[in-house]
Amino acid sequence: MQKALIALLPAVLMATPAAAQHEEKALAPRATPAPRLAMSQSPSPTVDEGTIQRISAAMLSYTALEVQGGWPTLPANAKLAPGVKGPDVVLLRRRLVITEDLAAASAQGEVYDDVLAAAVRQFQFRHGLAETGSVGPRTLAALNVPVQKRLRQLAASLDRLAAMDVKFAQRYVVVNLPAAFAETIESDKVVHRYVVVVGKPDRPSPTLTAQISAVNLNPTWTVPLSIMKKDVIPRMRKDPSYLERMHMRVLDGQGREIDPRSVDWNSVSAPNFTIRQDSGPGNALGALRIDMPNAYSVYMHDTNHKEFFSADYRFQSSGCTRVEDPRALATWLLAETPGWGRHEIDAGIARGDRTDIRLTRKLPVAWVYLTGWATRDGLIHFRDDVYGHDDKPALVADARPRVASAARAGGFVLQSADPEPQYKQLSYLDSQ
Repeated sequence: MQKALIALLPAVLMATPAAAQHEEKALAPRATPAPRLAMSQSPSPTVDEGTIQRISAAMLSYTALEVQGGWPTLPANAKLAPGVKGPDVVLLRRRLVITEDLAAASAQGEVYDDVLAAAVRQFQFRHGLAETGSVGPRTLAALNVPVQKRLRQLAASLDRLAAMDVKFAQRYVVVNLPAAFAETIESDKVVHRYVVVVGKPDRPSPTLTAQISAVNLNPTWTVPLSIMKKDVIPRMRKDPSYLERMHMRVLDGQGREIDPRSVDWNSVSAPNFTIRQDSGPGNALGALRIDMPNAYSVYMHDTNHKEFFSADYRFQSSGCTRVEDPRALATWLLAETPGWGRHEIDAGIARGDRTDIRLTRKLPVAWVYLTGWATRDGLIHFRDDVYGHDDKPALVADARPRVASAARAGGFVLQSADPEPQYKQLSYLDSQ
């Protein structure tokens, strides 16, 4: 593959990348809620059999951009909104033309007109930002991310994906963790995208591949040991009525219920009991859980915290993936399982009984961590590296050194070198 990329270099160096970009949001808390993000309606999957090749081509394009000097930096105090005019608008046009958010024919002009606003919305769409058409602080920050960092994101994403054993069946599910959305894919097209909430930076969701095997209606929740130690036990020390209020039961090693008052909640030793939350309206998993056995004991599920789905920062769980419309997802998963359409799912939940529905045919699911990727519609997308995974060194598929060497041999000089990457240890915890 690298030889093929190098063979393409002369053509790429003469052109700008046929691409655009997508960036996730800053992690700082906001004084007022951001506008709800529009979900892409494109039928192009984030991950399919051609994703690795497309990311490789995107790397080649961005390497060519780096050789040419990257893109201009906009002033930190720039005021850029429809109707404004001045030199900063000219600079913004130049910036957007380089990544083809704006057509080259519109490169000139000092007025922030409707054409420029549409180009800004395109840029915001590709970076996962609210599509306002105006350049606020977060859009400005995304515009000023240097090409070297974008290259690193593409290379790191490529390596992570190349190291995974993703199964591309007739029907499969993909969760892209940095983007906080899930896709159901059928016949090589996206059937639906779902807003999801994934792990906090200190309790990150893992990358994995698994098989979805069952849908659980009205599930109970066995509290993972990590959450028991970090959350439940400290709360019991402060409020002995916490378990009762949360409809949780303490069980011994044989699964028999024991009195919470018999437990020494101040003990620092490992607990010799488990805690299980009853099914019902207050259950942390909501009314539905999607079973996908894996080494991390994580899964996809409903939630009582619906407010997180309307936020643009959706990294709030303890490792699992919360789905905004889990009943619709379950309906699609059970399409080949007789007797379980949407009406039957709703009725089963309304009855209140715990019900485990085995899929007639297991479906592949992949949780991926792509901060940079390219889709069949010709767009290159970016997201913030919320978990800090991009700082790890490339292991498998980074073609950039060979491309850079070929560029230097042709008389070009790269604008910068990557700093030495640092390893960051992460632990994966189960979620609520």
